[in-house]
Amino acid sequence: MRLTESVKVRLLETMQSGMTEFYTPQSSHETMLVQVKPRTCDDLFVHRFQTDQLLVVRGSFVLVVLQDREYRYIPLSDRYPAAVTIPPGVPHSAINFSDEPCLVVNAVLRSGSPHPRDYRPMKPRIPYDLVAARSALDQMISPVVA
Repeated sequence: MRLTESVKVRLLETMQSGMTEFYTPQSSHETMLVQVKPRTCDDLFVHRFQTDQLLVVRGSFVLVVLQDREYRYIPLSDRYPAAVTIPPGVPHSAINFSDEPCLVVNAVLRSGSPHPRDYRPMKPRIPYDLVAARSALDQMISPVVA
C-alpha cells in the first residue's frame, strides 16, 4: 500500500519569442536557489508539509528518492529542462558526480508549518547503488544512438 504520492518528472513546455525561450512557470509559496556541492553524496532527508519542485539551472546531479522501500535514481541536468515534484513524506537526497557545483531552483509548496525533524539527515539503511546512479546520469547526458 502506497502511503505517499510518487515523485513525478515532467519536461517543461517552452514558448519561443525571437532568440528567447520561455519555460513553464512553477507556482510556489517560496522559491529557493539550492547549490549541490561538487562530489557530493548526501544522506536522505524528508519534509512532512512541503512539496519540492526542482529545476536544474546549471550543471547536473542525481536525485535519489526512497519509495516503496526501493531507491529510484533520477538524473537531472540543465541540458534537459524538467521539473521534478517531490511530495511530502518522500525521503530524498542528491548525488553530484561532477567537479562543478549544480544550481537548482526549488519552487516550494507548503501544506503546513515545518516539522522539527524536517531536513534532519537520515543515514540510509542500505547503501546507494552509485554505479546505477552514475549510469542513469550518463545515459541522460550521452544517450546511446542506435
